[in-house]
Amino acid sequence: MTNTLRLTVAQAIVKYLSVQYSVADGDRRRLVPAALGIFGHGNVAGLGQALDQYSEELPFIQGRHEQYLAHIATAYAKASRRRSVLAVTASIGPGALNLVTAAGLATVNRIPVLLLPGDTYATRHQGPVLQQLEHPTEADATVNDAFRPVSRFFDRITRPEQLLTALPQAMRVLTSPTDAGAVVLSLPQDIQSHAYDFPAEFFEPRDWKIRRPVPDAQEVEEVAELIRSAHRPVLIAGGGIHYSDAHAALEALANQIGIPVVETFGGKGAVTKDEWWQVGGVGLEGNFASNRLVKQADLVISVGTRLTDFATGSQSIFESPEVRFASVNVVDADTRKQGATGILADARLALEALAGALQGHGTGEPWREEVQAARAEWAPIRAQWLDPDQPFRPEEHPDAPVTGAVLTQPQLIGLLQEHARSGDTIIAAAGGPPGDLQKVWDATDGRACHLEFGFSCMGYEIAAGMGVRLAEGATGSRIVSFIGDGTYLMAPTELLTAAQEGLDMTVVVSENHGYQVIHRLQMNRSGREFGNEFRYRTEGGPVTAADGAAARLEGGYLDVDLRKIAEGLGATALRATTAQEVREALESTRDARGPVVIVVPTVPHVDLPGGDVWWDVAPAEVSEQEWVRTLRSEYEDARGRQRWFG
Repeated sequence: MTNTLRLTVAQAIVKYLSVQYSVADGDRRRLVPAALGIFGHGNVAGLGQALDQYSEELPFIQGRHEQYLAHIATAYAKASRRRSVLAVTASIGPGALNLVTAAGLATVNRIPVLLLPGDTYATRHQGPVLQQLEHPTEADATVNDAFRPVSRFFDRITRPEQLLTALPQAMRVLTSPTDAGAVVLSLPQDIQSHAYDFPAEFFEPRDWKIRRPVPDAQEVEEVAELIRSAHRPVLIAGGGIHYSDAHAALEALANQIGIPVVETFGGKGAVTKDEWWQVGGVGLEGNFASNRLVKQADLVISVGTRLTDFATGSQSIFESPEVRFASVNVVDADTRKQGATGILADARLALEALAGALQGHGTGEPWREEVQAARAEWAPIRAQWLDPDQPFRPEEHPDAPVTGAVLTQPQLIGLLQEHARSGDTIIAAAGGPPGDLQKVWDATDGRACHLEFGFSCMGYEIAAGMGVRLAEGATGSRIVSFIGDGTYLMAPTELLTAAQEGLDMTVVVSENHGYQVIHRLQMNRSGREFGNEFRYRTEGGPVTAADGAAARLEGGYLDVDLRKIAEGLGATALRATTAQEVREALESTRDARGPVVIVVPTVPHVDLPGGDVWWDVAPAEVSEQEWVRTLRSEYEDARGRQRWFG
């Protein structure tokens, strides 16, 4: 007779998760070591009871907002190189739907996260319950169906025994190098508390191997032949370099054949050493040197990247008439983008195979000289913009508002770069900070740069700092979330969770009074500022439904004390205005316990130089505003740079 354990659905889930392990390259670790969540009537009696009962096996972290808890989990998985994930639970209705944005972020970035939202009653005899959606033609629809298009795996558990197949499937997706993303088990409120006699062996420890797809020899030779015949090859390194631990293999190949390496947002820090062929960020927010080389390239090799429009300049950056493409990826569709000759394989194994196939081959001296010249041209430009001790000259920036700030955002980055040590991590996700870091941050010598730009999701950054700290543990390294005041005001609440958990992390806020990166785009594509800066209305009172004739948001900047917000949420909070004050604030808080927030006023409308790459954002095709018509005409001319590559 089979031994059984009588457990509720919620108890079975928690007990099962507590004994799952991932195995990669001999490293065995807990696959789901903890859970995060907020309880409501849709999960407190089910998962809440189970997490309490098994709290020693699966620790629980209480949060303030479900979306940001899921961001913590995503950043944790990214920092863990997708070898370990966190579970997040929410109640039904709005609590569950707060997880949808985070599910989209995880799936777009192919980061595993396990979401356990409550759902409305499966038995239905209660009648429509609190927060239930009543669809007029789909009686079984609930708000949780919104997860389907943004998840890699979705299942609604309506019977306890469904866990016997659903949970292993969920673990498979969480540990898949190709299918990783949001895994959602939708759990009706009543079903969570239903009991079943589960086979006892279902709760035995289980290992899930994270596989490395092996490259096909013929595909390796085809790409190797393309490299041999190329005169100006460039390698674009993406996030797959990190997830496959392919840094050493990438550097060995680049050293061996002398190929310049540029990095996407996800691939930032793929090269860990400052070498002549290490050029930096590529694309719309890349630097002059990287983009100059890609424009000349006759062969572009992309490794572990989806090649989004920021990297390709909306398909305008590849200017050489004879350019060809090769690709290395674990996802078949990505190996075929740009009409590339592909290697469907793990990045590390494929790069090692290419190095073996290219023994004795090297790029020509003219191309090496071009690479070094591009680097040399960019270096003093970067240094000048990041120099925090160079006084800001308002006369050189007549469009910059006078706010009392004496530092630019690039100079603030220069101070953060000056302070960074090996082992430190800087985090950014939306607005100006990720683009600026992509352009100028030196992520070599152990200074990690964690950029979420697949979804460019505001609100990720503070939560991500917590996730990275949970993944790293108390290492003594510094984790800095670098954000603008727009992002900060959207989602500061998890600072309280960081204080509650004693998580050492720092938030540096560039206070420039608005959504300034979109203000910049708006000026370039619409020609006039509207609704992006944080300003009071000039006169006339609020907008009313009666006449809608309120004044525009063109008054003075909003009076907001960002430091006090942080202090009220339990953080050590400082305000630093000058370069020396920023240095002192960073140094004095380096070993501080718990969350630290440093607010630094920065001069609005002063940006790093562009990367000389176009981006397809279309101005209005018709408008009564003359300047919009001019911008549309310029856009039509620029659109001619786009090319189709198959």
